[in-house]
Amino acid sequence: MAETINVEEKRMYDTVECGNWMKDQEYMLSDEIPTVVGIFSAFGLVFTVSLFAWICCQRKSSKSNKTPPYKFVHVLKGVDIYPENLNSKKKFGADDKNEVKNKPAVPKNSLHLDLEKRDLNGNFPKTNLKAGSPSDPENATPKLTLEGEKEAVSPDSLKSSTSLTSEEKQEKLGTLFFSLEYNFERKAFVVNIKEARGLPAMDEQSMTSDPYIKMTILPEKKHKVKTRVLRKTLDPAFDETFTFYGIPYTQIQELALHFTILSFDRFSRDDIIGEVLIPLSGIELSEGKMLMNREIIKRNVRKSSGRGELLISLCYQSTTNTLTVVVLKARHLPKSDVSGLSDPYVKVNLYHAKKRISKKKTHVKKCTPNAVFNELFVFDIPCEGLEDISVEFLVLDSERGSRNEVIGQLVLSAAAEGTGGEHWKEICDYPRRQIAKWHVLCDG
Repeated sequence: MAETINVEEKRMYDTVECGNWMKDQEYMLSDEIPTVVGIFSAFGLVFTVSLFAWICCQRKSSKSNKTPPYKFVHVLKGVDIYPENLNSKKKFGADDKNEVKNKPAVPKNSLHLDLEKRDLNGNFPKTNLKAGSPSDPENATPKLTLEGEKEAVSPDSLKSSTSLTSEEKQEKLGTLFFSLEYNFERKAFVVNIKEARGLPAMDEQSMTSDPYIKMTILPEKKHKVKTRVLRKTLDPAFDETFTFYGIPYTQIQELALHFTILSFDRFSRDDIIGEVLIPLSGIELSEGKMLMNREIIKRNVRKSSGRGELLISLCYQSTTNTLTVVVLKARHLPKSDVSGLSDPYVKVNLYHAKKRISKKKTHVKKCTPNAVFNELFVFDIPCEGLEDISVEFLVLDSERGSRNEVIGQLVLSAAAEGTGGEHWKEICDYPRRQIAKWHVLCDG
């Protein structure tokens, strides 16, 4: 009996121990499940992030292999900021002494383009220069030289070789020095704006200027780049390089460079000193870097072609004392420069007693001389009647990265002459009636 009791007690003890062990296992499993889930979640997150990073790298590498057309890199004072290093290859801003070649100077025909002979669209005729064709002594420009003869175009030698009379000095707007180069390995067109000499003083008080230069590649007008502003100098030394990638060498002959020399004005529109237009047809860049200089000429303003026309609709509400202005269309707008079509928009200013009290503007219309706006603006008039009210319309060319240029101007008021005054009289005589008229724009 004693043995039977001991066996029963032993079985009961084993059963209790087994139950306790099962409970311990359950507790252990309940503690390990969150840990396992967390580990798997972490591995999944790491895998997802790695996959996303790999996809981004693949897309970035595929995009970097495709060189977009006319991609340019600005190099300041010979420091190349392009993300890829050139290693042992020739850098664009390298020392000029390392690139001197023992080659005789090859004479080049001077290039000249008469800006007055442009057609109505502002395009210049293509000129095919021949080696044996004589050059016009009146239109002759300084000769092109190789980089090895850099000393031949020094400012001192230029001053000594060109003796000008007092009348000619007053007409001269200075000389622009620059260099052109083509890198065949990278298919890159490199333009270095070195300096300008003998600029006129645009500030009458200080008798100096704050010059800078804007450059455009024609005729596509792909990019507009500009140098920094140099303060209070008539002989600015810029030494800035602009590198354009993705331009085939065969296309260089079809392009032209347009330089606009300006003087910065803090309180008003920048003053235009002059311009330089360089057609690249006939220039062989395969021989190395070309040092060039050109006389700055007065900017060609084609007043004969007009500034275009603007269709405006006005309505005066005498009961609510409001003026409704609808900018409808613009036509025959001129090119803001020789580089191509304008990107026009209209800015509307409301004046009361010669003080601007409100301003509006339309959206920009891309690359068109005949823009359709159809935008309505409502102005509250602060006085009864329109005697002291005037509305100014400015048609501007939108330029990214620089100050917008005024294409034409129109003022409608009781004191305005021509169609502006007639239109204003009609809306005063016939209130609550929408009256539209075409107006010729004048210089802004």
